[in-house]
Amino acid sequence: MDYKPPKILFNPHFETIVPALFRRVKFIPFQRKRINTPDDDFLDLDWAKQGSNQLVIISHGLEGNSHKPYVRGMAKAFHDQGKDVLAWNYRGCSGEINNQLRFYHSGATDDLEIVINHTLQKGYETINLIGFSLGGNITLKYLGEKANDIPSQIAKAVAISVPLDLHASCLKISQPDNLIYSKRFLRNLKKKIRLKAKKMPDKISARGLNKYKTLMAFDDAYTAPIHGFDNAVEYYTKCSSIYFLDKIKTPTLIINALNDPFLSKECYPIAQLHGNDFVCLETPDNGGHVGFSEFNKKKLYWSEQRALAFIADENEQ
Repeated sequence: MDYKPPKILFNPHFETIVPALFRRVKFIPFQRKRINTPDDDFLDLDWAKQGSNQLVIISHGLEGNSHKPYVRGMAKAFHDQGKDVLAWNYRGCSGEINNQLRFYHSGATDDLEIVINHTLQKGYETINLIGFSLGGNITLKYLGEKANDIPSQIAKAVAISVPLDLHASCLKISQPDNLIYSKRFLRNLKKKIRLKAKKMPDKISARGLNKYKTLMAFDDAYTAPIHGFDNAVEYYTKCSSIYFLDKIKTPTLIINALNDPFLSKECYPIAQLHGNDFVCLETPDNGGHVGFSEFNKKKLYWSEQRALAFIADENEQ
């Protein structure tokens, strides 16, 4: 299934930005349920149920949430196929700052596991995982970490636009031609630090926050120490899903466009996947970052059609 972008989206930045800003997805409202975590925090889960015994769990990207167009588009695609859908929001991403000092990060598989274990109690026979960008990294890392202990209900996974090597991708997104993205992410992350500092001034300070001009500097000062890492490089190294791919034993599809402005060359590890028949890496020439727009009667993007096909086909793994 080849992807060709609409002619009006003639460069990777257009492919990335236009769907993020202008896509509208008509979809039944999510029903929100808050669950508690073992450390006295909470996760907000948005459900679209219709009585199916099959569930799709969707994990969003950096500074995203369950209402982003790419999440809603994927949710609608699977809901229209008769499946229940759950789009979960990471700590601090549902519109309310979470209770604990920690928030979310690229390797927070413990929270994904909490969500999965919660859904297992619902009696689903089949659960498929879909992750975008940071959510794709979390999904892949989870599958590799838990390879010998994956619940039998987990059938397949799809990871889209994944920064498999976090360090290299952080350097890539911080290049001058990508400043529009990195500055936006940084601005939103700093806003959360300020909110958290107001909520728990005895644990965290926003003093000097403005001096951090890159995502790596921010991760070095906040993300890494808050989550138990010595520095940003250790955080990236321990959380990059590229180091877990060879352990995955769940049929998994990774889709990384070759023109993705966020991804470094290390995010296309074709040689490293040799010998693991469970993981398929597809690298279309185009698509941008979480783009893959298509104009058709069904209003399905190419990534949604590809995910539907991969999960539905019993011969694809």
